[in-house]
Amino acid sequence: MAKHISTFTCLIENLNMKTAIIIGATGLVGNQLFELLNANPDFDRIQIISRSIPKNLSVKSDHIHMNNGNYTIPEKVDMAFCCLGTTMKKAGSKEAFRAVDLHMVISFAKKVKEAGVKRLAVVSSIGANPNSSNFYLKTKGQAEEELKKLGFERLVIVRPSLLLGNRKENRFGEDIGKVMYSIFRFIFAGPLRKYRGIDAIEVAKAMIALAGKGEGSLTVESSSLILFSKQYDESIIKK
Repeated sequence: MAKHISTFTCLIENLNMKTAIIIGATGLVGNQLFELLNANPDFDRIQIISRSIPKNLSVKSDHIHMNNGNYTIPEKVDMAFCCLGTTMKKAGSKEAFRAVDLHMVISFAKKVKEAGVKRLAVVSSIGANPNSSNFYLKTKGQAEEELKKLGFERLVIVRPSLLLGNRKENRFGEDIGKVMYSIFRFIFAGPLRKYRGIDAIEVAKAMIALAGKGEGSLTVESSSLILFSKQYDESIIKK
């Protein structure tokens, strides 16, 4: 009898396992997100969309090749995570920047929606505003507005400020920002608290926690992301 109960319990647990898909997994937040999902017992499969095969693929992760922006979303994906983002310097032009931070983001969202994915979490930026005079913030804001029109059961938009952590690529402007932040961190209090730098792993934890529960569209900025990151840690401890 005990053996049958154990087998039944395992079957139930397997039915509750989830599959996630990530685009932008080679970036600062995306890489942390992949590592967290890979270690999370609730997920048995992680799909990664990228041009080249990631070096840190695990036994429960698959690579989906992206060729000139074309790729196929597999069936039965529970959650989608978009961590796409570039810089003006790397993109080379405003058009190329929009191609990544707006068009590729929306294309991914539409593809996963058409594939039946109901839950999506996306990395945006603090200050994103479709009416901003700043090109970067305007583009991010336009992406957010388009995402909200797609009708996901759960849409989470996270707006981190300065991302802290070690990138695989050098971003000179961001590196300077980190130095300045470390010097003047004390001024980010009160109304300026939401502009405090945040570790990429905290953003990733919050994305998983928020995407996995609730319904509707939710936009969360840096200061609040820390709270949801702690909720993620607490949920893992309970397991």
